[in-house]
Parts: sequence; C-alpha cells; structure tokens
Amino acid sequence: MKTEVFISACVLISLTGFSQKRVMISKEWQNYGVRIDNYVKQNPEEQQLILPLKNSCLLEEDIGTTYYDLQTMASTQKRIHVFDDGTMGAVWTMGFDYTAFWDRGTGYNYYDGASWGPFPDSIIESNRSGWPEYAPYGENGEIVVSHISGAGEAEGLTLLKRENKGTGDWEELNFLGPPDCEDLKWPRIATGGVSNSVIHLLAVTAPTSNCGFPYQGQEVAILYSRSFDGGGNWNPENYVIPDIDSSYYNGFSADVYEIRADGDNVGILIGDPWIGLLLLKSTDGGDTWTKTIIWDHPYPFWINGQETDTFYCADGAHSLDFDDNGITHVVFGINRTYSDAAGSYWFPAVDGIGYWNENRPTFSNNLNALSPYGDPGSELEENYSLIGWTQDVNQNGQLDILEDWGRYYLGFSSMPQIIFDESSNILVLVFSSVTETYDNGAQNYRHLWMRGSPNGSWWGAFHDLTNDLSHLYDECVFPSLATFSDDAYYLTYQRDNEPGLAVRGDLDEYTENQITFMTTYLGVGFNEKEISGEILSVSQNQPNPFRGETKVKVELFESANVSLTMTTLTGQKVQELNKGPLQPGVNIITIDAAGLKPGVYFYTVKAGDNSITKKMIIK
Repeated sequence: MKTEVFISACVLISLTGFSQKRVMISKEWQNYGVRIDNYVKQNPEEQQLILPLKNSCLLEEDIGTTYYDLQTMASTQKRIHVFDDGTMGAVWTMGFDYTAFWDRGTGYNYYDGASWGPFPDSIIESNRSGWPEYAPYGENGEIVVSHISGAGEAEGLTLLKRENKGTGDWEELNFLGPPDCEDLKWPRIATGGVSNSVIHLLAVTAPTSNCGFPYQGQEVAILYSRSFDGGGNWNPENYVIPDIDSSYYNGFSADVYEIRADGDNVGILIGDPWIGLLLLKSTDGGDTWTKTIIWDHPYPFWINGQETDTFYCADGAHSLDFDDNGITHVVFGINRTYSDAAGSYWFPAVDGIGYWNENRPTFSNNLNALSPYGDPGSELEENYSLIGWTQDVNQNGQLDILEDWGRYYLGFSSMPQIIFDESSNILVLVFSSVTETYDNGAQNYRHLWMRGSPNGSWWGAFHDLTNDLSHLYDECVFPSLATFSDDAYYLTYQRDNEPGLAVRGDLDEYTENQITFMTTYLGVGFNEKEISGEILSVSQNQPNPFRGETKVKVELFESANVSLTMTTLTGQKVQELNKGPLQPGVNIITIDAAGLKPGVYFYTVKAGDNSITKKMIIK
C-alpha cells in the first residue's frame, strides 16, 4: 500500500529560504582525513544546539522500498522521467534478501497521470542485476539499462524496452562487452535524435576485483556504444573514445561518469578525485567528440600507492545539462584527498558544490584550485562557481554538527543534480547535505537542498526540501531530478532513519529504505529581499538602457568591502570593479561599458557577505 509522506493542498509552494551567507566548518574538521575503508570516529568538542523545526510545503509520496541501500558509488543515474502527457516512470536498485541480495535488480513504478502503481515486489530483469538508468524511447516508449551480476559466464548489460510506457511486456536484450572483456558494469543510458530514437550507452569493463580483465592498456575502460534501431545493431560498439584512452588515463572507477543527450547534442561528464573532471561533447549525435578538461588533475596517470600532497578535488558525484543554446552546464561535489603507500584518503567534512559552464574558464591543477575555503590559489567564488554548502540552519553563526558522519566517501554536500528549465530559463540545483538540528543523537542526517539561478552568474536562496516534521529522523540521499519541468520540478530520492549505509561504508544494520517521489513548486529564490542582507541597498543603474557610462547608487548601512561584477546572460564575467572598503552612506559606482556588445547584462554588487543582482541593457 502506498504511503503518502506529506501532501499539501497548496497551489503555490513557499519554502523557508536561507541566505547565501556562509558559515564554515571548523579548521580541525576541514583538515581531518581518513583512509578509505579505515574510518575512525572523530571527537572534537562541539556543542550542538537544536532549535524548533520549520515547516515546508511539498507534495511527496513513497513509490517503492528496498533493503539494498547503495544506489550508486558516486554519481546518481537519471532514474525518473516525466513524459509530455504528464505520465512518469521511475526506477531504482531494489533488493530485500540481505545480505547476499540474490533477488537484487530494478524496481520500477509508473504514474499513469492519476496515481502511482502499487509497490513492486519483484525486479523487471530475468537475472540478478543492479544500477539501473531510465530514459524515454521512441514516440511513446521507455528503456532501462542495468548490469547483470552473479548470473553466470555471459554477464554484461541488460536492456529492457517497450514501445508503450507503463504497459505490456518488457523486451529484454543482453549487451556484452568486447571479446575477453564481455562483462560490463555500472552502465549509463541516454536517448536523443528524433523522438528519442537514438540510444547512447556507456559502461565500463569489469575491474580485476570483479573478475574482469584490463582492456586496451587500461585497468577499467569506459566504452561508448550507439544504436539507431532499438539495440538491434550498434555503431560504434564498445568504442573507447580516443580522448579517454590509455594515452591519457590509466583507467576509471565505478559510477564517476554520466551521459546526457538532447537532439544531436550529447555530453559525457567524467570525474573523480584521481582523474580530474572532464567533458566530452558531441554536436553531431556522437560521430565526433570535443574534450574539455574542466579541472586539471595535479597528478596525471596517478596509480595506487603513489605518494601525493594533499589537494582539493572533484569527489566523483556530478551532473550536467544543456541550456536552450546547447551550452553545457556542470555541477560537481568537492572534497579533499591525498595518497601514500597505505592507500588514498578522504576528508569527510570538506564541503562544497562547484559550478561551471562552457562560457567560463576551466580550473587549473593548482593543489588549492578547488578549495571552497579561500585558501591561496583557490579559483572558486561563492555564489558564482561555488554554489552549494552546508547551511547554518539555526542561524547562530556556527555549524553544530555531531562528531560522527555517514560514510558515502563524498563531501558534506554532494550528490548534485542540475537541470536547465527551458520554460523559464532557470538553472535548478538539488543536492544532499549534512544538516544541523536534525540528528539521531550520534550522527546528523542529510537533507535535500535546492536553489536556482536565472543564468548561472548568481544564485538565489537555499531551500531545505525535507525540513518537514515528517522528515525529523530521515536520511535523504541519492536525489534524481527529472529533466522535464513545467510549473513544478520532479525528483525521486532514497530515505531511511539511519545516516549512512548498510551495504557499504558505515555497515549499519539493514532496514527498509523508502523510494520517495517529490513534486515541488518551489520559487527558486530570486526575490531581492530574500538574497540581500541587512547592510545593503542597490539602485537600478541610470541611465538604462545606456551606451558608454552608467551609474549605480549603493547605500551601505555599515562599513564593508564592495565590489561590482558584470556578467552576460550566460554567466560570462565581462567586468569586475573592486571598490575596496567603503563607509556607511550613499556611494556611486560608475560602469564604463565601452567595447561591450549591445544586449542584456547582469550586475551584482557585493558588500561583505551580502549581494544584490540587477539587470541592465546596453544599447
């Protein structure tokens, strides 16, 4: 029987918003690193303060359950799709028979426009499987890919498709890797072309730890395949794209990649602490590829046991989407790492969500390039390229987090999902973050947080999507955000009452996990009162529209360092004026736009930790 977690009759949702003012974790925790799979508890003396919870207004419904709680090793697959007619399909890794989980495979549920179906109690594959991804297929169909596990010698991938979503038998196809490396793992799928008729498939060769073999000089190779006829024929098939072959990388890890398709635009995002972060993009449906290194790794061709310095890194969880101009937007979790002969290390309390798009410069291989804490050499800027972090929920100026943390081998804030809402030209970010004031007495829970941006150049308020009393004892993780939106945004996620995992990491007791569907009509927080502080007032530039020079009146209510940043509609910075410390009162900033093309721009005035953004027009 379905469980309705919390249903509101609200027509318009209004959630409590948190300003962008950031409170950082203590230096002691920032610098606390532990060897992966050798986690020990930390006991800094921190006082916890719990204040009354705030209510939010959302529509949620449980659509399935699972005892197998490891939905991904790093990046979350697209596991929900909203069709044009308002129907939806959703998948997840499902298993009940712990600890071996011989019944593991894909749980599937369908929303027919009026209601979700009953909880599934059996998987849709004929073999033990895992790690599904879901996509639309053809005029009215759907397709799922997962990897077979423990079924025999002919292991590989399972493709399940049907021409009419939500009804009829699944057609099941087996897809194998190349000779001597037939066993493929941790797949991704996307559909593009006309009516989602072209299938784009990613998978990796099984590592030796999973009884696999090296392939073309790589311990684990990423293989790309494409089909124009529903999986009957593939061209290319099991193809190593040259820019990610053994000339550039020793190999890859599980679940540190994803693929998106929109017509002829196809994007592959790959990244983790030990390979960097890179984008492969095709504008011709997968025929040719262009590589962009978004974050350049300081230790190319790193191998296990190689000694390194400590450096900030992409944590392996990330997401991408295209805007209506075909520009790729990317978000990624941030962590810190180093390696020695004993193994590699993870910094549980390092915290941040990074953002980049194709109109921006990339990040260098400086050890601190991705530092979210302003270390020398950091190339991140809050609310511009650093867009997510753990929130000071009780607004007391410190983060009151207990001393033990659920182990996902990701940052405090991670599992990001991004979509570009073409109906309103808004970027929407959802991520999971360790959240103060919610705990079980030993560990704080992770909540789902959301914020938005009109163009990527500035970001609105933070909103806790799971701060209702019904989530008082819920760990909310592995969000998957549907690429479709209308007046609402749609996602699924996993929740239970214990921070961390049973299958991996914490090795908690097995318990039932809910797969929850959420609809939010969230206004993403572009109200100036919501994103500005108490010390700043900014006028509309005059004249506007203008040519040459224009003036902006900035009123300060206390002394502050003031800067003005000017960006294009796509978020490209074109001018920055650092005015230094200014006194309380009215100050005039003159903008000289000589040399800039006519069009719409944004200007952001920042005073201390407060900022206001407005639009200007150059004639």
